[in-house]
Amino acid sequence: MNAQLHHINATHPEATVLETEQQALAVAQELAQRFAATASERDSERLLPFAEMDALAQSGLLAITVPEEHGGLDVSNATLAEITATLAQADGSIGQIPQNHFYILEALRVDGSEDQKRYFFGRALAGDRFGNALSERGTKTVGHYDTRITRDGPGYRINGRKFYSTGVLFADWITVFALDEADKLVMAFVPKGTEGIEIIDDWDGFGQRTTGSGTTVLNNVYVNADHVVLHHKGFERPTTIGSVGQIIHAGVDLGIARAAFAETLDFVKTRSRPWMDSGVERASDDPLTIAKIGQIAVRLEAATATVERAGRKVDAAQVETTEKRVVEATLAVAAAKVLTTEIAIEATNTLFELAGTASVKLDLNLDRHWRNARTHTLHDPVRWKYHVVGNYHLNDVIPPKNGAL
Repeated sequence: MNAQLHHINATHPEATVLETEQQALAVAQELAQRFAATASERDSERLLPFAEMDALAQSGLLAITVPEEHGGLDVSNATLAEITATLAQADGSIGQIPQNHFYILEALRVDGSEDQKRYFFGRALAGDRFGNALSERGTKTVGHYDTRITRDGPGYRINGRKFYSTGVLFADWITVFALDEADKLVMAFVPKGTEGIEIIDDWDGFGQRTTGSGTTVLNNVYVNADHVVLHHKGFERPTTIGSVGQIIHAGVDLGIARAAFAETLDFVKTRSRPWMDSGVERASDDPLTIAKIGQIAVRLEAATATVERAGRKVDAAQVETTEKRVVEATLAVAAAKVLTTEIAIEATNTLFELAGTASVKLDLNLDRHWRNARTHTLHDPVRWKYHVVGNYHLNDVIPPKNGAL
């Protein structure tokens, strides 16, 4: 292995190595209980979850997708999505922060060299976190980039400005996506603290307030040649990079929907008054309320089942990475993302519809669920998911190959 891949020393305790999916799910539940207790306060005061992200890294959950041949658990994608949903139900921001981390690990699995996989998967197992410097503003579309990586002796220099850099504030590695001199997209691993990197905590969205999704400025940042992965290759052939990234997003929305549903049940049972024309003594006996609760519960169950089924399709495509398998995974994940987006918006709206006026008090901060759902579901438009699925079935058009599918 190139000696350059050995220059980072861990500054945090070694992470636990999880041995089974059941153990990983149990650890996620345990952490979720802790995170939920202070989630509202973090949102209202915009307190960034540094301690919580440390605990998440040390738990071993951030290494659960590392392949078995590199010492990892390599959980199923259904389990990955369920763990994401569990964390997002506790705190929507904490559920979202690792999304880019897992996307990066999948991109590494697909297109990294064996030396790169050995080293960076090893860092993930040790508890290192990978943050994202991908999105830019002012370009023609979200899929266009102005950030550039150019040759400089044995390595490269990166110059550019990134926005919505989710997870960078908590990361050990800043993973920069940039165009090379042939206008091809690459993924470069840069240690946090490298000269020329400025991270600005300027994310001021009304939802997902503590994801740390600020600005990353890259001023002539040096990166080792063997820290650069040819990311464009992952979209020149069928791969599961996009499906893995998207099923995690679906898990975030599912978790937010579950949180809102749980809040609705609690409020209606304990605090809401029945409508004066209902003829019942308790709000929970109102037949219209009961029916609406049933509707949300059914749609949550359908979304959960669709995510689980999509996870199995992604598993199959990772094992047998043919166009047929990848298309099946892409369509299944698109369906899951549609349903989780829609139930997240519906469940968070229904919370206020059924709980009533008393539920909008600022000190309750129940609006954080709607704000989180509305913000997170903007990552990519569901209307284009419908289009991709419909165009395949009607016109046999293969879905585009990109990170949003």
